[in-house]
Amino acid sequence: MAGNDLVTTVLIARRFELPKDLAGAREIQKQLRRQIVLEDEFGDADEVKTVAGCDVAYARDGQKLFAAVVVVEIGSWVIKEKITVSGRVRFPYIPGFLSFREGPVLLEAIKRLKTEPDVFLFDGQGIAHPRRVGIASHLGVIIDKVSIGCAKSHLYGIYEEPARGKGAYSFIRDERDEKIGTVLRTKDGVRPVFVSPGHRVGLRMAAEIVQRCINKYRLPLPLRLAHIAANAGIK
Repeated sequence: MAGNDLVTTVLIARRFELPKDLAGAREIQKQLRRQIVLEDEFGDADEVKTVAGCDVAYARDGQKLFAAVVVVEIGSWVIKEKITVSGRVRFPYIPGFLSFREGPVLLEAIKRLKTEPDVFLFDGQGIAHPRRVGIASHLGVIIDKVSIGCAKSHLYGIYEEPARGKGAYSFIRDERDEKIGTVLRTKDGVRPVFVSPGHRVGLRMAAEIVQRCINKYRLPLPLRLAHIAANAGIK
């Protein structure tokens, strides 16, 4: 859905809270976890026409952030919109709490979109996270949109390496053997990506949507373009 020059299309559903300490961060994640919806918004992945890739780059001093959100039309690969925003680090780097560090600047970029994408794709985890609230789940609940985490590396859970062919996959499971993500081989012989639902999407559909976003490269094109845009901003 296209907006105009005066109206921001993507409205932020909930306030982003920045904690004072780790105890506060855990409590926020606990509250957010109760609000995550893992039911599919779409009946089929082919219904998804536009996807926003969301990524963050850091300046050399580690104190400045540059967020990029790039909306791509799936299939034609046309860039519908690109937003870049800079910001300052307001939360330390602690594994499992990335959303408190990168969330504010990403939300600022999302707020400026004039095009509402069908799906938001984040460079990070969804529910494949020790407390089930990776950045895709955290920000997905905040914006209340279909959100998926697609990480380049493994954070949490147990999995077996998928077969070497394109489209091969295995599941990420937690300590109770519950499926919380998919290890997906997007190209023949390349390293897999780690996909997990963030909000308003299920496990299978999240992986299918990511596979639809694959063009020439290992990473989904919207994420790759966001990564390039964020790093260009830093440089």
